[in-house]
Amino acid sequence: MLLRSVDLVDNISAEAFRTNYFEPQIPVVIRNLSKQWPAYQKWTWDYFKEIVGDKKVGIYNNVKSDAYTPINTADDYTTFGKYVDKIHEHPDKEAAWRIFLFNIFNHAPQLTNDFTWPDHLMKGFVKRVPMLFVGGKGSITHMHFDIDLSHIIHTQFAGRKKVLLFPYKEQHKLYRRPFEVLSMADFSNYYDADKSKLNTRDFPAIQFAKGYEVTLEHGDTLFMPGGYWHHMEYLDNGFAMSLRALNSSMSGKLKGVWNLVGMRNIDTLMKKAMPMQWYEWKKNKIYELAEKEMH
Repeated sequence: MLLRSVDLVDNISAEAFRTNYFEPQIPVVIRNLSKQWPAYQKWTWDYFKEIVGDKKVGIYNNVKSDAYTPINTADDYTTFGKYVDKIHEHPDKEAAWRIFLFNIFNHAPQLTNDFTWPDHLMKGFVKRVPMLFVGGKGSITHMHFDIDLSHIIHTQFAGRKKVLLFPYKEQHKLYRRPFEVLSMADFSNYYDADKSKLNTRDFPAIQFAKGYEVTLEHGDTLFMPGGYWHHMEYLDNGFAMSLRALNSSMSGKLKGVWNLVGMRNIDTLMKKAMPMQWYEWKKNKIYELAEKEMH
């Protein structure tokens, strides 16, 4: 992979953000954006356990989906409080579980008073759906892009997280599965030579993919442009909040609607009707498109 570091800035004006990052669709980390929010100090594991500890949550392991696996289906269920206890009490054996798209704000709407929407940076925030993402040490969010192609403002509130990013146009070098938002390749521990599962023998085009990497720490806010591929690994137990803004271009909005209404439904139908044949067709198509990227 051909990687460069994500730019880090302490603060940034709205004009500089739009000119240097939003309009050219380049990621950036703003280190001080969240540090004036009450959430920066207030949001802790104990505080969240106190207010939503009894709420049921779906939890996910690190196994990548296959021909039979429905997308975004939880691997187990527990309460938020028991989940937090699990990842802190058994860090070596049971920490590698994450909670995906937990709308904590539905259960505790007062939390929306603890941060400020960054409307000065961009417009179109979908303010009814801020989301909390939680992971234990070693948990992985596998390489994918968000189906609706929204722009994301992602703030880390606890722990450190390694993030790998690629523009949407790198999709075939990443071995995107047709009619899905996922990569066929496994990027787990890509940064650790001793543990890496990155298989460039079977997925050679990955070596030519141009992207970015960064390690997020408490208070860091990542701007992730719409359609960006991302792979995240929790170096510690941690949680982060994502604020979503609708894609700013008309073509981006239309592609997002197609992905949600057309592409996803076709894939779900085919997975049920002929899972192995559908999987094999996808695999052949993936390698065909990747081969073209290398020539």
